[in-house]
Amino acid sequence: MTTNTEASKTIEQSSTLHELKMKKHLKLTEITYQNNTESDYTEKIKELDKNFNYSIDREHYWSQPEFSILYGTPLYEVASSAQKIALNHLFWTGLYNVTAASETNTILYNQITSSVFNSLGDYETLCHELDVESSQERHHIHAFRTIGNTTEMNLLGEAVMGNPLIGNDTKMMQQGLVAHLSPGPIRQIFSLNWGSTPFLASQYYAIRFIANMILKQTEYKRSQYFRELENKGEFIPAPTAISHYHFLDESFHTTISQMIAQELYKDFKKPTAYEKFMANFSIYMMQCTVLNGLSAGSIGSFFSDKLFVMASVYKVLRAPVFGMSSQEALSWIEKCFCHEHEGLHLNLKYHQRLLSELRRFFDKLDYTWAVNREMRVMASGGSISKAIQSNTKFFNQFSRSVACEE
Repeated sequence: MTTNTEASKTIEQSSTLHELKMKKHLKLTEITYQNNTESDYTEKIKELDKNFNYSIDREHYWSQPEFSILYGTPLYEVASSAQKIALNHLFWTGLYNVTAASETNTILYNQITSSVFNSLGDYETLCHELDVESSQERHHIHAFRTIGNTTEMNLLGEAVMGNPLIGNDTKMMQQGLVAHLSPGPIRQIFSLNWGSTPFLASQYYAIRFIANMILKQTEYKRSQYFRELENKGEFIPAPTAISHYHFLDESFHTTISQMIAQELYKDFKKPTAYEKFMANFSIYMMQCTVLNGLSAGSIGSFFSDKLFVMASVYKVLRAPVFGMSSQEALSWIEKCFCHEHEGLHLNLKYHQRLLSELRRFFDKLDYTWAVNREMRVMASGGSISKAIQSNTKFFNQFSRSVACEE
């Protein structure tokens, strides 16, 4: 009788503890939803988007100089002041082109996962929050596309960052980070799984959190830059302000990603072996595709330069802003991407910071493989020598392909 009573108390205590934890993250959802709906950051982005005029902002940096294409490379050191500002603007354009593509994916997966949560009851506020986020993303995307295209037309005479440049890898990057997870059929399986069970719907937000944190690496500094200009009473370019307000909008989204990924999944029954496998497989593929390298030409990028950066830089160097011949452009690309320089060392610092943050995040998930919990693939990719070796191999292929086109 005593044993049964003690067992009953243990069960009750466990149930009460679970309910308290559940109430805690549901309360966090309510607070986040209220704060998000009461904020006016998206409205400010819409207004800045509507009134953007490149001629007003063209002579100003839009962020700290380190967030410029080719920062810390030999070419950046000899570039003119006007060229350095152009590289700063094009970095903004390239970053937010990928962000716009990723947020297009976010809208889709918010809808897919929300349908799962909505069917369970008790998560109405969370579903409302995801709807608000999707609405905000649409305005973000419009602003990024509008300003990016306008900037490229002014600097390059054509849209470079927003168009596929070379090969299937680049085309997938143009579709966003999640789209680059794996080849089409497997990517479709991920999509189907995220809409199939509460656990897998929750697990998608671990992937979304990675994307949130990749962007935060540079956007936090951009927000600081906005604050510095504001405090000094200096002119604030519209793209700088958009980065700041987007950072504030995304802080709500990041909170939700973390809450769902780390806490909400515990509300549901234990994952099956299949669910654990698919969850870990998606995290592993995210490491293998967008966290497996170190860019030599773009601070805050941790995938191979062959996916996006090198081909984009070639287009930029051939455009009027630099006006190089094909051979001159290739010569500078070889110097900037195939040799050690300050930019690589700076990017390695950003890589190590993100690696530490993601390890802390995944250490709190009780279903992850060691390779994901310790972010081993990402850790292995944080190597300057490996980046140079990879770039040299691709540069040889790239230069031959350019020669064949001439």
